[in-house]
Amino acid sequence: MRNAFRAAIACLLLWLPVVHAADSGWLQSPHNTHAKVRFQAEPSGDETRVLLSVSLEKGWKTYWRSPGEGGVAPVIEWQQSATSAQWFWPTPSRFDVAGLTTQGYHDDVTFPMVIKGKSPATLSGTLTLPTCSNVCILTDYPFTLDLNQSGDFAEFSGQFAAAMGQVPIEQGLTESASAAYRQGSLLISASREQGWQDPALFIDSLEGSAFGKPEIKIDGAQLSATIPVTDEWGDAPGDISGKQVSLVLADRGIAQQLNLPIGQLAASEGSGVALWQIALMALAGGFILNLMPCVLPVLGMKLGSILQVKQRDRKSVRVQFLASSAGIITSFLALALLMTVLRYTHQTLGWGIQFQSPWFIGLMVLVTALFTANLLGLFEINLPSRMTTRLATQKRSGLAGNFAEGAFATLLATPCSAPFLGTAVAFALAASLPVLWGLFLMLGIGMSLPWLLIATWPGLALRLPRPGRWMLRLRLLLGVLMLAACLWLLSLMQNHLSMQAVMIIAGVMLLALVAASLRRYGKRNTAVALCFGLLLGGLLMLVAAFSFSGGSKPLQDAVNWQPLTEQAIKQALADHKVVFVDVTADWCVTCKANKFNVLLRDDVQQALSDKQVVALRGDWSRPSKPINEFLQKRGSVAVPFNQIYGPGMPAGEILSPLLTRDAVLQGLKNAHGDK
Repeated sequence: MRNAFRAAIACLLLWLPVVHAADSGWLQSPHNTHAKVRFQAEPSGDETRVLLSVSLEKGWKTYWRSPGEGGVAPVIEWQQSATSAQWFWPTPSRFDVAGLTTQGYHDDVTFPMVIKGKSPATLSGTLTLPTCSNVCILTDYPFTLDLNQSGDFAEFSGQFAAAMGQVPIEQGLTESASAAYRQGSLLISASREQGWQDPALFIDSLEGSAFGKPEIKIDGAQLSATIPVTDEWGDAPGDISGKQVSLVLADRGIAQQLNLPIGQLAASEGSGVALWQIALMALAGGFILNLMPCVLPVLGMKLGSILQVKQRDRKSVRVQFLASSAGIITSFLALALLMTVLRYTHQTLGWGIQFQSPWFIGLMVLVTALFTANLLGLFEINLPSRMTTRLATQKRSGLAGNFAEGAFATLLATPCSAPFLGTAVAFALAASLPVLWGLFLMLGIGMSLPWLLIATWPGLALRLPRPGRWMLRLRLLLGVLMLAACLWLLSLMQNHLSMQAVMIIAGVMLLALVAASLRRYGKRNTAVALCFGLLLGGLLMLVAAFSFSGGSKPLQDAVNWQPLTEQAIKQALADHKVVFVDVTADWCVTCKANKFNVLLRDDVQQALSDKQVVALRGDWSRPSKPINEFLQKRGSVAVPFNQIYGPGMPAGEILSPLLTRDAVLQGLKNAHGDK
């Protein structure tokens, strides 16, 4: 009976189709002894299943379909022109080397493939396999498989199924997932009822864009990943909203393939602050700009406007101050337009970045020089009416001059960063365009509040003393202040011209003013004015020196400032040291105030010179991609920017734009933590 059963089984096996399989065996190139590959294939109906196995020596790796910031993906060039194989990619790993993040495989990996259509008699081609360790090698492996040969690969189906088991599934890991974009960052959100243990994310590149290493945060069942985005050259990316992103999300042996449409990050997303709170910050930040040290000439222009309307009725006062407010608000809307253009042309976004341009600085020097000459009574400015401006005319017969005053006030205020301003501007530049325009409008309304106050109660402007000789003296004082602003703006050209060129331009300007004064006021009055100016300048320098030095010794910066880099911060934290970050710019008057009022004080200098403190400084006077990326990563678009890291503050603490001695010293103390 047993023999009959065996015979029946044998007949059945002979009746079944013979399993055909082909095997190349392990292939190794004499030019690369660190890797070997193996091809196996089996025809099955209207398709051919293929297995590509790669075995790598320890320390070597190959790449995923999207390698990341370096490397290339494996590829097969088939000899049969009609052959088109569908690759299935197992879940990769991430490699971080020399600041670059790549996605790929180490040790052993098997790629399953499926070729649709009638199976050919032979399957041949050339595999180009990248392998990397300290060096990278691109190796070609020619292969030929005879699909008609019989083999003892009855386990091929099991091997193929096992390889497919390493490929990410279409669903089962997350209940929901979404993707959103804001300037320079892609944000992925996913939820999982069981929670997350050790999640990893691998993302496919998009045409024209490149992705950096994801920063993943877990909050219960919610996962949030922030991925830096650049273009293919590492510069600012274009807007990828509306495109679709392909990615793999993995956690403890389970991986899911996701294809998500990229939405635009709403203004209230990605922040713990509601939109209405940001709007109030914008309003407050715009108002505080009126009190910042860099707007002293602006305050003088406001006072000059009040003097000019002294003899007007309340209606005239109201109309003129409304015109000035309109100039401020229109200028902020113009800045919003500039930011919109910069966004779509992939340029740097930031507050006050126009002062990085020598052409803008040159224009401001020219305009302030003309205002200086006008306030000193050397000539009147009457531009053609078709330009719709009449700057600094003596009688202010039209509203164009008042409008221009507001616009000019805004330009002079932009080098300053005030409390609330940086938060509001950073939020606006990362938000959708309607929100960006709305927040810049709130900034304009905030800065124009003092002007609107006088427009609402014109009697405030009419309570000044009666006109007299004091008005002429005040006008001269305002002219001196405007001249100081002009020379300060000219000093910013040192970043673009040589010191000798700047000195020559300053000398020519001053000589021109003296020559115009000789012609207008004569030799005697000009000599008296020059002597008075030199005396006043020397007195101010003496008072400033004693004020900043406390009457003891001149202030000097003895801190050993190091260049600001992300790597320097990581290295200092690894050495258990405290890090003080200072991002500044020559055109930022608030930065200068922080330097002389806080950073150059003896106790602060002593604290920053401690052996356990690493002081890092970044200069944003000229366009700098690393500084711009550093600020954007921390949600800032303005200077001054100060941050403290340390064992007690591993995540870093951002200080207020207006530094105080106590805040810096206490921050450094807290950053030391418990050693």
